[in-house]
Amino acid sequence: MVRRLFVLLLLSMILIVDSAFVRPTRSTSQERTTQDHIEWVNHTLQRMETIKPGMTRFDLLKVFRTEGGFSTGLRRTFVSPDCPYFKIDVEFKAVGRPDSDNAGFVTLLEDNRDIIVKISKPYLQFTIGD
Repeated sequence: MVRRLFVLLLLSMILIVDSAFVRPTRSTSQERTTQDHIEWVNHTLQRMETIKPGMTRFDLLKVFRTEGGFSTGLRRTFVSPDCPYFKIDVEFKAVGRPDSDNAGFVTLLEDNRDIIVKISKPYLQFTIGD
């Protein structure tokens, strides 16, 4: 009886000591994952912010891709290829063609030479599809 009690006490102590050593490892792993996420977001935002007014649509498409939804050839939403929830809205000045047709409608045509006039700050939003 005493022997069983001793073995049970010994096993309980082993479990308590073992769990004390396992918990910091989990916490360290979670902290590392959080830090990895922060670094990834930082890298993605820095890459997004390399695009400035005065650059071309061609330059923009090296960093972003187009998103569905309503747009014209001179105003469109773009998303990061790293995460489609990271977005910017961009306005362009048409190059090599008129900004609108004779009826006053804004052109739907896009040209890689179009000049970026205005860029929104990056924002988060769920994906929009057509």
